[in-house]
Amino acid sequence: MKKTMYIDMDGVISNFAKAAKEQGNGNRPDLYVDYRNLEVMPGAKDALMQLNIDFDIFIASTPPWSRPECWGHKREWIEEHFPWLKRKMILTHRKDLLIGDILIDDSRWRGQPDFKGNWLWFGTAQKCLNWQDTLELIYKKYV
Repeated sequence: MKKTMYIDMDGVISNFAKAAKEQGNGNRPDLYVDYRNLEVMPGAKDALMQLNIDFDIFIASTPPWSRPECWGHKREWIEEHFPWLKRKMILTHRKDLLIGDILIDDSRWRGQPDFKGNWLWFGTAQKCLNWQDTLELIYKKYV
């Protein structure tokens, strides 16, 4: 049986930081960014194709509550860039409630530290700075 893996969208497979810099307005870029036009993070597409062979992958993303249209925009983005995951998407503000083996996320503000499996803090010095580093860690430690 494959292990279950949850992967965040913004900042992990989509380049939210670049869009926030270009489109954002003030302290809350999530209130202005067009989620349909985010770029795919370097290496993300190949990484998810590889991980999909060995893991049961789900996208776990937190949309802004004050912009309900973004919930659909995120789904549209996933369907365009990762079509095999379009029906494997969970929108939540409580990632600690997810049941699985691995969570890859770039934030710690939605329950990630309390996830019962292994949380990989993407983009940090936790050996998950980019997708190449993250894949190496996963295949060394969890496969």
